Amino acid sequence: MTPVTSMRGKRLAIFGLGESGLATARALAEGGATPVCWDDAPGKVDEARREGLLVEDLHHSPWRRFAALILAPGVPLTHPRPHWTVELAEAAGVEVIGDIELFCRERAKIAPDAAFIAVTGTNGKSTTTALIAHILRRAGCDVALGGNIGTPILALAPPAPGRIHVIECSSFQIDLSPSLAPTLGLLLNITPDHLDRHGTMQNYTAIKERLVARAKFALINFADEPSRTIFRKLSCIFAPDHIAAMNAFGGLDNGCALRSEVGIMRGGDWRPVYDLAGIPTLRGKHNADNALAAIFAASRFLPAMSRGAATTRNESRASGSRAPWPNFGERRFMEAALRSFPGLPHRMEEVGRAGRTLFINDSKATNADSAEKALSSFADGIFWILGGKAKEGGIESLRPLFRRVEKAYLIGAATHEFAATLARDAVAKLRCGTLEVAVRRAARDAAASDVKEPVVLLSPACASYDQFKNFEERGDRFRDLARGIVEDARATTSLAAKTRQRRKNAPGNGGTRPSGAKFSVPRRTDENAARHRTASRTPSRKES
Repeated sequence: MTPVTSMRGKRLAIFGLGESGLATARALAEGGATPVCWDDAPGKVDEARREGLLVEDLHHSPWRRFAALILAPGVPLTHPRPHWTVELAEAAGVEVIGDIELFCRERAKIAPDAAFIAVTGTNGKSTTTALIAHILRRAGCDVALGGNIGTPILALAPPAPGRIHVIECSSFQIDLSPSLAPTLGLLLNITPDHLDRHGTMQNYTAIKERLVARAKFALINFADEPSRTIFRKLSCIFAPDHIAAMNAFGGLDNGCALRSEVGIMRGGDWRPVYDLAGIPTLRGKHNADNALAAIFAASRFLPAMSRGAATTRNESRASGSRAPWPNFGERRFMEAALRSFPGLPHRMEEVGRAGRTLFINDSKATNADSAEKALSSFADGIFWILGGKAKEGGIESLRPLFRRVEKAYLIGAATHEFAATLARDAVAKLRCGTLEVAVRRAARDAAASDVKEPVVLLSPACASYDQFKNFEERGDRFRDLARGIVEDARATTSLAAKTRQRRKNAPGNGGTRPSGAKFSVPRRTDENAARHRTASRTPSRKES
C-alpha cells in the first residue's frame, strides 16, 4: 500500500467503491486523512462499512468541508453528462481527481526522483505495460506493476529510490490526474474509442497527450495522425534527447522501428536488433509494436549487460540520454526475456490445440480496431467468433480482412448488423446466439476443414455487456469451453494410441505372449475356410 500522507488531516469524498475505490480509501486512512465513502450500489456501501470505513450518503453531505472528490475512473466526469457527485463538487468549488493523481502527489512529496513509467494508448497498453515490467523484473529490478492493469496504484508499494512503478493509464484515469508527470511517458496509438465519455475525438486526443506532455522522457508511436501531431508539437518543446519516436522512418534522430525485426534508429539509420519469430505470446504485428515499445522503454532503466554480467548504467541512460547500440550481453538478455513472457489473459491468448486446430482467446478485442490486429495475425483459416454489444461503425473497417475468414460465428446483440456486413462480402456465417453454440460449431467445422492449421478465434469486436459482465468473464467462458474440447481431443488421441498399442502387442500380431499365459488359436473349420475364401474374392468398397 501507498499511504497518502500528502492528504493528512483532510476530509475527502470518495465515490465508486470498486477495487480501486476501496484501495484509495484504505490508503487515505493509512496516511492520516478521513475518507468519506459512497456508491450507488448498496452492496458496495455495505462492503466499505464492514471494513470499518466511514460511509455517508454524499447526496446530503456538506461539500465545502471536503478537500477533494476522489472519483472512480468508471464514473462519468464530463460526458454524456457529469455524474451527480461531480456537479455537487464543482458547485462547492471542490476539485475532482482520481487515485493516480493521489499517487503523483505522494511521489512528489516523498520520492520525486523515483522511477515512474506510465503507458497509454487506445490499444496494446496492457500487454506493453506487462512486458516492460517482465523485462525489468528479469533484470532483477524492484518493480511495482498496476494501475488500469490489475492492482490499483495505491495498493502498490510506495515510490522509493530503486523502485520502478510501471503503470497503465486509461483515458479516464488521465482525465482525473492533472499533475501526471512520469519519468517516461509512452503513447502507443490513438484511434476513436470512448467518445461517449469524452465527447469528441479532439477531447480524447487532448487527454491522451497529457500523459506524455509533462513526462521527463516521451516515447510516441507514429501509428496514426493524432499521435504524429502530438509528437511534432512536443518536439518543439522537449530537448532532442528527451523525446523519441516509434516507427517514424525518414530521418528522425532518436527512436525505434519495426520492419521484419525490431530495430533501433540513430540519425535516420536503422539497425535490426531483435527477432520475435516463434514467440506465441507476441503473435502479430500489433504485438511486435508492443514489444518494440517495451524494449525501448525498459532498456532506459536496465543495468548494463555485458556477456551476462550486470553493472550500473550511466545515470544519463535512465534520464533519457542517447544510448549506444545494444551489446551482445544486452541482446542475449532481452531475447531471453521476450521469449519467457507469459502474455496476458484475453489478449491473443493461446488456449490450446485440438489436433490441428488452434484456439485463441482475444476477448479483450472490444472494438473493430482491436479485432483488426487479431485477424491480421493469421493469413487464412480463421473460424471467427464475433458479436456482442456493437460499437459505432460495427465491423465495416474489417472488410479487407474478410478473405482470411473461413467462416464467422455470430453471437449476441450485434448478430443482425454483423450478418448484413458479412453478407456483402459473401462470408460464410452462422447465427449461433450464444458463445457455447459458437465454440462447439466452430471447433467442429475447423476439425472437418482441409485448412492446414485452422484457428478458432474469439475476437468479438464488441463490448460484452449484452451477455456477460465484462470481457474477462466472456474470455474465461471461451477458455473453459475450448479447454474442454482440447482435453476431449487429447483423451481420444490417448485412447486411440493405447488401442493401437494393445493390438500391436496382441499375440499373433508380433506381440509377446506374457510368461505362463495359455491361449489357443481356433482351428479353421471347413465353414470358416469357405467364408475366408469368399471374403478374399470379394472386392472392398474402396477398391470397387
